[in-house]
Amino acid sequence: MRLQLSAEDQAFREEMREFFTTQVPQDIRDAVINRGELTRDQIVRSQQALNAGGLAVPGWPVEWGGKDWTQLQRHIWHEEMQLAGVMPPLAFNASMVGPVIATFGSQELKERFLPATANLDIWWSQGFSEPDAGSDLAGLRTTAVRDGDEYVVNGQKTWTTLGQYGDWIFTLVRTDPDAPKKQMGISFLLIDMKSEGLTVRPIELIDGGHEVNEVFFDNVRVPAENLVGEENKGWTYAKFLLGNERVGIARVGDSQLHLASAKKKAKEQGVFEQYASRIADIENQLTALELTALRVAAGSSGDKPHPASSVLKIKGSQLTQAVSDLLVDLEGPAAITSRDTRVFLNNRKVSIYGGSNEIQRQIIAGTILGL
Repeated sequence: MRLQLSAEDQAFREEMREFFTTQVPQDIRDAVINRGELTRDQIVRSQQALNAGGLAVPGWPVEWGGKDWTQLQRHIWHEEMQLAGVMPPLAFNASMVGPVIATFGSQELKERFLPATANLDIWWSQGFSEPDAGSDLAGLRTTAVRDGDEYVVNGQKTWTTLGQYGDWIFTLVRTDPDAPKKQMGISFLLIDMKSEGLTVRPIELIDGGHEVNEVFFDNVRVPAENLVGEENKGWTYAKFLLGNERVGIARVGDSQLHLASAKKKAKEQGVFEQYASRIADIENQLTALELTALRVAAGSSGDKPHPASSVLKIKGSQLTQAVSDLLVDLEGPAAITSRDTRVFLNNRKVSIYGGSNEIQRQIIAGTILGL
């Protein structure tokens, strides 16, 4: 396969690079490049800058702000965004609930939520995982009982990322506890996080940060009009949502950006020769991963994920962690209190979320190797 970009796609890459490096506020890009923790305001401003340029939700239907791009162009968009130190659009809005509402929601829900979702005027949280329903998500126990024109919701969600910032939460709830299969009794409900009876509690992480939360529902009353699609079809919508988490899964641009920082730090400290072989090895693996990602993007069509996406997920997460390891080693004893150590600890999750690497190996065995 010819891996060089066509003249059209190369021009597209340069257009993306120009926008990302000139139209997104510099303070936000500096924070991302320096592996800093962005504030809520910075995340909102970043997405609003993208939306103003029509680049926040390219995967949506064109009528709601999407772009009629090829898979390769979407890959280039995401890679150039990472290389420029631009915060990607908030996934809960752009690649999760937005596409679900656009595809399965009523016209009223689309008009009510999609423009505000694209512009991050509404910050969405994800209400899927529960204490006893993580990998086995279909085992969820949060219930929604119909009472006239409302649902009454009771239960608990956990690992709700950035839930402390949330305005609304899209939630999988059990509406038919007697369904013959547990996947058949689940619905997709939109809930205002200011509702009476809804409580958000922080979970402190290993790095001391507050990124995830527990969300409790105690007789929370939700208008029935906030149901997306049909009752008891939520599992179908959830599978559709998870299938939209493919663009940028390898995180090549992000790893290249931070590896460049590691090289610069090694040179400044006069230890580059000591780490040269390790840096070269990561660089070579990133180059191979980038070429693989380009092949996958160029060969993808339709709505089904390319089987090699699992390869990208595994290798991308390993290299993300390898770069974090390198940056911590370069810090030496100072790493105890450094931001790089917090990122190192936080990046343990990248081989777990989005389908753990163990699950991805099973997918590779079945769909690629035919075992």
